[in-house]
Amino acid sequence: MVHLVLHNALGRYAPQYVIRRSTLWLTHLAIRCGGAIALSMVRIFTRAASRALSVAALIYCCSALGANNAKPRFRVIAFFTAKQDQAHISFVHEAERWFPEIAGKYNFSFDTTSNWNNLNADFLSKYEVVVFLDTRPEDPAQRAAFQTYMEHGGAWMGFHFAGFALTPSAYPANWDWYHNTFLGSGSYASNTWRPTAAILRVEDRKHPATHDLPETFKSSPSEWYRWEKDLRQNPDIDILLSIDTTSFPLGTGPKLHEIWHSGYYPVVWTNKKYKMIYLNMGHNDIDYEHKYDSTNKTLSYTLNNPIQDRLIINGLLWLGDKRQTAPRSPK
Repeated sequence: MVHLVLHNALGRYAPQYVIRRSTLWLTHLAIRCGGAIALSMVRIFTRAASRALSVAALIYCCSALGANNAKPRFRVIAFFTAKQDQAHISFVHEAERWFPEIAGKYNFSFDTTSNWNNLNADFLSKYEVVVFLDTRPEDPAQRAAFQTYMEHGGAWMGFHFAGFALTPSAYPANWDWYHNTFLGSGSYASNTWRPTAAILRVEDRKHPATHDLPETFKSSPSEWYRWEKDLRQNPDIDILLSIDTTSFPLGTGPKLHEIWHSGYYPVVWTNKKYKMIYLNMGHNDIDYEHKYDSTNKTLSYTLNNPIQDRLIINGLLWLGDKRQTAPRSPK
């Protein structure tokens, strides 16, 4: 009886040893003074204890709230366009859901904007990491601001279409620094189709983004790009992941050139002169043919693969770590 009253009064906030010791004391008291008197004293005791524990609980909640409102480790701003290809739009919407969850878990802030005019010095000064989710800036002033940001210690993560350049197209190869120096890949050359998963091989196991990944793993489905330039020949480029030969044939067509049977294809890399990482992932599969309904239904997702997600999280934490700078090429 005594134990039950105490437990109900104090609930989960009371350590069990407090309940046990109080129960023992009050039980002895009940034997000496009678059950009615002991029960009355239990009630007096539990009211006082409840008040004290309420104060303790309030202090605990305030402390937890303060911890949750602690200054973020770093701040991320993601730029996107999301106006054309449904596969890229699908990935942007997926990223807008996924990244805030990761930000909460790892204590960084994550903002998004579709206004590329925000790519200026004042706006960028608020953020340690810039992400391009699906495209690149087109305005010369925006491009100049981004280059200055990167050359003065900024950090960048780019996905899939952010590396695309092809003349003629809506995204021509007219930004030499970005495509040839920064990314090092030059123009887009070809791609696989449809979006399919690939077996990826970790090329550099010492990089913070890949140090805890398995030697090979199966990616989420994506459209894979081939580039104009051989990144292996660029001393500034550190290839982190490439397509493993066990992936071939890669792609389903229907065009024969959309199915790869051999070759070397880097899919994640960094430039040693900058704090950056590019990932070829970011193209979800879409029901373009309306086989299932008329809504351009998303058939695959990018951010639902534990190992690939770890790669992205590792990369982002490395980019946001102010203690780590971009590795420089040996002189």
